[in-house]
Amino acid sequence: MKRWMLMVACVLMAGCDGGGAGDAAAHPGETTYTRYCFSCHAAGIAGAPRVGRADDWAPRIDKGREALLRSTLEGVPPGMPPRGLCAQCSEGELAAAIEFMVSRSR
Repeated sequence: MKRWMLMVACVLMAGCDGGGAGDAAAHPGETTYTRYCFSCHAAGIAGAPRVGRADDWAPRIDKGREALLRSTLEGVPPGMPPRGLCAQCSEGELAAAIEFMVSRSR
C-alpha cells in the first residue's frame, strides 16, 4: 500500500513546475527536469535515484546513456511511468534531462 501511495504522489506532483515556461536554464535539460522529473528525483520517491547523490546514480550511469534513455522511455516499475509522465517530450528532451541529472550526480 505504501508503494502505491508513493507512486500516486509522484504522479500527482509530476506536473509541478519550479519556474515559468520562459525561464532560461543553465543546462539544456534543466527545464524538463524541473517540470517533470524533480518531484520524484529530488526526494527519491518510489526508489528514484536522487539528483546529487552519486551512490544512487553510479550503478545506472555504469549501464550507459542508452540504457538510461531506454529506462526513461519504457518506465521502471513500480515507480517510474513511461517517459516520466512527459508524453509530449521528445527523446532529445528526455536525454537532456537525464544528462542534467547525471551531471549533478557524479
